[in-house]
Amino acid sequence: MKKYFWRRAAVAAVAIPMLALTACSSQGGRAPEANSGGGGGQAVSTPRLKIALVTHAPAGDTFWDTVRKGAEEAAAKDNVELLYTNDPEAGRQAQLIQQAVDQKVDGIAVTLATPGALKDSLKKASDAGIPIVSLNAGEDVSKQLGAFTHFGSNEQLAGQAVGEKLAAENFKHPICVIQAQGHVGLEARCAGVKSKVPGTEILYVNGADMTSVESTATAKLQAARDADVIIGLGAPITLTLLKSVATAGSSAKVASFDLNKELAQKIADGTVLFTVDQQPWLQGYESVDALWQVKRGGFKLGGGQPVLTGPTIVDKANAADVVKFSDQGIR
Repeated sequence: MKKYFWRRAAVAAVAIPMLALTACSSQGGRAPEANSGGGGGQAVSTPRLKIALVTHAPAGDTFWDTVRKGAEEAAAKDNVELLYTNDPEAGRQAQLIQQAVDQKVDGIAVTLATPGALKDSLKKASDAGIPIVSLNAGEDVSKQLGAFTHFGSNEQLAGQAVGEKLAAENFKHPICVIQAQGHVGLEARCAGVKSKVPGTEILYVNGADMTSVESTATAKLQAARDADVIIGLGAPITLTLLKSVATAGSSAKVASFDLNKELAQKIADGTVLFTVDQQPWLQGYESVDALWQVKRGGFKLGGGQPVLTGPTIVDKANAADVVKFSDQGIR
């Protein structure tokens, strides 16, 4: 499988899914699994731990299903009760962190899409002696907010990778579509693209409403006839942009960040140019496992530095392999 890595990430995977949910978890992409019985392996014999995974996941985004799947497998292997909660609204995500502190969990894994809003609740977690790791978003502020490591892709680097690939293929006027204005990771992605292709335009859309995404992008493509590629920052957004291109009668190509099975198939058949995968399964798995490791023996992955899970280019040359892994529920 052809991949391009900018830094090696730690990789591990075993066992069966198991999950305990609280609070806003019903807003996530898929229904909770209760002892699915799949897979093999055996949990460790270390004492039972309770770990909270608190994300900014919106309803219905399949990316977060994959993060959660990785976390479930690590929890099963590590004899962990996993408390998964999510809310895309920053204030409510902060409340979920506070809830985890009140539950006296043994560790917290958290996404830092809006770090300023989470600062106070994470300080309370640190003051309570609860170890923290961050994942997916907020690499630059992770240590400052009390996390001992971060699992994710360097978003600026990922954006530059996309920009370099587009520049090499002679694209001049990309439209980079941000579905959540102010999200530090999404803004960094588009900034990275623009650093390599100066003609890049930013288009803000309401990612909570796919009908609105489609109409906004369609109007932009109708107005910007010189746009030669439009970039989605998540698989559901990118798949919606394909409809916008068709409706607008645009000649723009489509590229993406992140991945799901449907997008991988679109890449394999040449409908989408490529995507940059940050390997969300690893983010969920390593976040839970790292918290178990620190409780197990004071082990801290990353040596105080972020552990990168991407960027990894997925294009027509390797998309079929990704489709195969998607069938196993891990991509």
